[in-house]
Amino acid sequence: MGQPKLFSIIDKAVYDYKMIEPGDKILVGASGGKDSTALIEYLSNRVKRKDADFSFTAIHIETDFEACTMNPRLREQMKGWNVEPLNYFVDVENRVKEGFKMSCYWCSQQRRNELVHFAVKNGYNKIALGHHLDDILETLLMNMLHKGELSTMPPRLNYQKYPLSSIRPLCYADVNTIKEHAAASGYISTTCTCMYQDNSGRKDARARLEALTHGERRAKEMLFSALKNINFEYLP
Repeated sequence: MGQPKLFSIIDKAVYDYKMIEPGDKILVGASGGKDSTALIEYLSNRVKRKDADFSFTAIHIETDFEACTMNPRLREQMKGWNVEPLNYFVDVENRVKEGFKMSCYWCSQQRRNELVHFAVKNGYNKIALGHHLDDILETLLMNMLHKGELSTMPPRLNYQKYPLSSIRPLCYADVNTIKEHAAASGYISTTCTCMYQDNSGRKDARARLEALTHGERRAKEMLFSALKNINFEYLP
């Protein structure tokens, strides 16, 4: 029996962008949602391959918001994949400077910073994040419409300040494919429902992407391909 469709899609992204290389020590951000859970399940299967020459550790950055804590049943599910996520607490709310408001953006930035610091301190050379194709295209639209900038989250990014790369193995996987896999695999996922949520910009970009592509995976793939097929002669 072959591997799940989602894993084949991830395999292609990993190959195209050389995301996993011999000797890699990868730190995976485990939010508790379906995306990072799918990534962890994939890596738990890939590491069993005969030619596998890498290791990975899942880590959950826990904040002071109980609503964003990983479900204990999900931890048990991951144990079945021989994965036991580390737990690392960050007091996000008390880091907010005077005159600024707590927000999802601030929280995610603090958690990302802690991932980077933990990775550097403990000898990891890559951080794997669960952003998928829709996330990347939504960010593209947000940056174009609000910043006037053609940019998004790259599948692989080498940090300038640290001996570290971030990788996004789900970059070819659209959200519907991940949802289907999560349902088939019986994921017990966690969704953050803290009082500070304000994802209006992301939700608006999601609606725009849906209107633009009618939710079709092929249309999303073409948008992604356009980012790699730039004809500068016909641009300002």
